[in-house]
Amino acid sequence: MPMKPVCMRLSRAGAHCGAAARHPSRHRSPAIIRRSGRGLDQSSSSSLGFAFVCRATTEESESMSASKETGLPKGESSEEEEEEVFIRRRPPHGRPRNPCGPIDFVVTDYVEENEPRNILEEIVWYKDTEIAARKEAMPLTRLAAGVKKAPPPRDFLAALKNTYKETNQPALIAEVKKASPSKGVIQPNFDPVRIAKAYEAGGATCLSVLTDEKFFQGSFSYLREIRAAGVTCPLLCKEFVVEPYQVFLARFYGADAILLIAAVLPNSDLAYLLKVVKSLGMTALVEVHTEGELERVLSIPEVELVGINNRDLGTFEVTLETTKRIMESKQGQECKDRDLVVVGESGIFTLDDVNFTQECGCRSILVGESLVKENDPETAIKTLFGR
Repeated sequence: MPMKPVCMRLSRAGAHCGAAARHPSRHRSPAIIRRSGRGLDQSSSSSLGFAFVCRATTEESESMSASKETGLPKGESSEEEEEEVFIRRRPPHGRPRNPCGPIDFVVTDYVEENEPRNILEEIVWYKDTEIAARKEAMPLTRLAAGVKKAPPPRDFLAALKNTYKETNQPALIAEVKKASPSKGVIQPNFDPVRIAKAYEAGGATCLSVLTDEKFFQGSFSYLREIRAAGVTCPLLCKEFVVEPYQVFLARFYGADAILLIAAVLPNSDLAYLLKVVKSLGMTALVEVHTEGELERVLSIPEVELVGINNRDLGTFEVTLETTKRIMESKQGQECKDRDLVVVGESGIFTLDDVNFTQECGCRSILVGESLVKENDPETAIKTLFGR
């Protein structure tokens, strides 16, 4: 097959090779990796002011151009946005390996603060790689076309409100989860459809489905499988969302709602993603961990459903006192004044925990580990609620 040369030039600012090349002063020893059928050929350069030529097939070159049609441009985060969030969106000094057409730009200098500070940051950083692969397999245009053909979403928020009104107990969002980074495999005999059906039979109002593959052994396909099996509960896509493509993906697979994490998303991103969610007829569960996060989330008019995660992102300790403290704050009072539904998340194992969370002002709870590890989830739900 004839080979078509592809010439790519890097300026001294390295503007054409992604995050790693944007800081030449921090990365003094980049390496250029050429992709080839025989593996990777590596050469080094001590300066970013050079041009280089690599060869790719005509098909590869056309594929490179076609892949640019998906997603939104990724600009630099402002200092104000970085101060808003606890989780850094990307490595501060750029990723160690960056695709640049048919070659890779590799940074060989080690920068300690380029390591993720916790597991949530590691998950979020990996999403760029994961989303890029998904976009290559299904561009946003095709994904959006599929969403238009999907059945209308179920009303996730209304379901929670109705259950609380009818039972005077928190509406249960039961989580379909096989594993977690901290616990490993939670349910070795994992069958998402069997678990979902048992949850519904036990009285769950809605279901939360883990879709992260690398860290939670989840899958977007579980959403479709559960719905195809006849489960009627509204479905929440439990994903680590960093861009609109994931919202479309969730709707494409049948989700009625999606999780947005305030610790990851500054308000500019939250506001935009909330508009995307609403445009698809979905519900957003906006998760907070602190009073500060709740305060800025409440400044966004589109917020209707708030989750309080009882897990401390710094220590990863779980305590229901987090819900109590936040709900007793002025921000918690504002939630009550605005009649927002608040969901208590993490650390709920007993009827006393359910009652405590309700007394704090939560009209819904999200429960995962304590239910999914049981071989009889239906009975586990009834026990949890004292039924």
